[in-house]
Amino acid sequence: MAEAAPGLHWPTALFAFEGKRPKIAPDAFIAPSAVIIGDVEIGAETGVWFHCLLRGDMNLIRIGARTNIQDSTVIHVDSGGMSCHIGDDVTVGHNAVIHACTLKDWAFVGIGATVLDGAVIEEGGMLGAGGLLPPGKVIGRNELWIGSPAKLKRVMEPDERKRFDRNAITYRELAHRFRAGLKPVV
Repeated sequence: MAEAAPGLHWPTALFAFEGKRPKIAPDAFIAPSAVIIGDVEIGAETGVWFHCLLRGDMNLIRIGARTNIQDSTVIHVDSGGMSCHIGDDVTVGHNAVIHACTLKDWAFVGIGATVLDGAVIEEGGMLGAGGLLPPGKVIGRNELWIGSPAKLKRVMEPDERKRFDRNAITYRELAHRFRAGLKPVV
């Protein structure tokens, strides 16, 4: 285990790899069991939850502000030159796989979903739970895609899409509570 990240009271699994080390905003929440390796940057108020693995070993991973990467998610890159970019206010549900792709601001990836190499989820786009977005596919702005392989279900109305935005706000608030209130039991 590495030393505690700035402002945290527990050790975190942050590892340098071949001279590249994670850069984490001082007010981000990194759960004690998360593992972050190499060329990874995590923005302000972002939460990386329990048992997540972010491996920036063959390329870079960039995560914006106020994003939540929920429990048991794996984020990785591609040896062929593809990095991973995740914007601001993004929600990535539990047990997702995010591989060498782009998730723009307010994108939403459902529980157990997979986004593969070169795929893009545009601003406000959503991949439903258990969905598989194949390499190079693009989910457009405010589109909802479901299935494996994922297909367009519909373009969400603004009110429908706004209901999902609450998730990013809820997780940002929860991350603040965890930073302040999570204490090891000894």
